[in-house]
Amino acid sequence: MPAHTRSWRVGTVAAAAGALVASSVAALPATAAPAQAGCDSRTNNTYSKLLECVRVEGVVDHMEAFQAIADANDGTRADQTPGYEASVDYVVDVMTAAGWDVERVPFEYVGGIDTVVQQLSPVQATYETNDATGTGGGDVTGTVTPVDINLAGNRANSSGCEAADFAGFPAGTIALVQRGSCAFAIKAQNAIDAGASAVIIFNQGDTAAPDRNNAINPTIEPVESPIPVVGTTFAAGESLAQPGSTARVFVPTNVSENVIAELPGRTDGNVVMAGAHLDSVPEGPGINDNGSGSAALLEIAEQMAKSKPYNTVRFAWWGAEEFGLIGSTEWVEQRTQEELDEIALYLNFDMIGSPNYYLGIYDANESSFEAPVVVPEGSEDIERTFEEYYTLAGEPYDDSAYSGRSDYQAFIENGIPSGGLFTGAEVVKTPEQEAIWGGTAGEQFDPCYHLACDTIDNYDAHALAVNSDAVAYAVFTYAASTEDVNGVSGARIPGRFSVPAEVDGPRYTFAGPLGGDGPHDHDHDHDHEGEES
Repeated sequence: MPAHTRSWRVGTVAAAAGALVASSVAALPATAAPAQAGCDSRTNNTYSKLLECVRVEGVVDHMEAFQAIADANDGTRADQTPGYEASVDYVVDVMTAAGWDVERVPFEYVGGIDTVVQQLSPVQATYETNDATGTGGGDVTGTVTPVDINLAGNRANSSGCEAADFAGFPAGTIALVQRGSCAFAIKAQNAIDAGASAVIIFNQGDTAAPDRNNAINPTIEPVESPIPVVGTTFAAGESLAQPGSTARVFVPTNVSENVIAELPGRTDGNVVMAGAHLDSVPEGPGINDNGSGSAALLEIAEQMAKSKPYNTVRFAWWGAEEFGLIGSTEWVEQRTQEELDEIALYLNFDMIGSPNYYLGIYDANESSFEAPVVVPEGSEDIERTFEEYYTLAGEPYDDSAYSGRSDYQAFIENGIPSGGLFTGAEVVKTPEQEAIWGGTAGEQFDPCYHLACDTIDNYDAHALAVNSDAVAYAVFTYAASTEDVNGVSGARIPGRFSVPAEVDGPRYTFAGPLGGDGPHDHDHDHDHEGEES
């Protein structure tokens, strides 16, 4: 990759990698780093000062606080639980004490962990269920009416795919439709048009494979349903199809909060934004996913608090990410176009300390992965900035698919340059990757991904240290100037500091370039199709 030079921050010290990066990542400098009290009291207004003081121990302290919150709240910090509320309180308290301007920003969404499908007769049972993306809220009890379903043989069907399927449908009853032949959106819209009070879509059960029997997670967009629409298992559908079946379908309307904190800059209208989701999955405390990203931002915020940036720096901790990127999406939708235009760039940090890690950078230049989204202009510079830091620290790195499957999605959909870091989730590490980053080939990058074991023991200290400094480096760089991203000139960071004359390229360990089938960011895609796929 060609050299990436920013004259306003290139110093004259050629050996910066070994001499000036004073974190736990690279070699210590000739003079010892200050004690924590020294870091807390001084203005960390140079690269070397900031990187000395952003310490993995501080990041882990915040992760331990998130673990304690989960321990006190049934082992979870999921949105709509006391554990999430306590996590919000913790972030607000830390950021307020650090001197940032802090705001709780409420948002509403439909669905979540309290969604219910409960059969009342002729048997009584509660079934595993997922609210559909695009569902309406509501609490409906009524008769269940099967619509052209097929429970026998190969279970081929076109249930709900034609308006004619609803001929004679009793308005006000709950429509029971089966996966098959057409998109869930068509099935849902036909049921709505027929006067259904709710829609239950159950899996097809055409093979023994789990994905053809488990509770489906349907997307009915672009339909915006005025009634509850949910997905459930094939077995639940079989039971609900019995004559005389009645059921309750409940999809709640929830209120949650994002936390937004700002460190005002010396200029207006050019905001550098970084974010991490604060919520865990319901199954566990979410310490790597995503206590790691959340904690790193807290540590960096504390150490930057006195730095007086040229551009305004805005940090965000998002709610309801695990339910479909809801908090970040709602926040972006709440903004005016003028407010969105002020955001120079967005940096996303979701899982940056995986225990069986690799060091991944969102692949904005598509050198390994063809992006399924439009990559906003300026995003490639963000990728190069992270490459600079890894090269400076002597750390090998690779591409991570620029997929939009984390909280940067709403930003890139609005043309805001974005980038970020990722250390892997459910994808299995290869022997080649073990040779580069260590760890264990044949195991997931995060063996506890979305499980109860994602605890304070579920992170790699080296990956967390490297990435905490990489985050600090990028935020600090753009706090001074975003000129290479959006053309807005800024200020020079004081101090003697060199970036590498050349930047290493990615390792292409995911069958790249442009052949990768490796890790994507969080996969929050719901099922879209109703056909046999």
